Amino acid sequence: MALYLMRFSYTPETWAKLIQNPEDRRDAARSYAEQVGGSLHGFWYGFGEHDGYAIFEAPDNVSMAGAVVAIAAGGAVAKVETTVLMTVEDTLEAVAKAKEVQYRRPGESTS
Repeated sequence: MALYLMRFSYTPETWAKLIQNPEDRRDAARSYAEQVGGSLHGFWYGFGEHDGYAIFEAPDNVSMAGAVVAIAAGGAVAKVETTVLMTVEDTLEAVAKAKEVQYRRPGESTS
């Protein structure tokens, strides 16, 4: 299963609702992951460009995308970004494969 980092920002309306009725959103996030065969590894809030961060595990990109699209369509978040997290081993394998790629800059000849 793959790991994913989700960064999100709530709408002002969502913050207003949370001020009126504080709610721990970890259970909701866990439920969304489980509905696509995954799990929640962590959930945090922070200061800065994003309001919150979550680490999910899901069987594949399509499953995770389904959960993210459902979350985004719900209207509570103004912005959501999801990044596939690669293991060091996967990255080393990708670097090894890069040796096989014959990259050519735009405008350079193929010879």
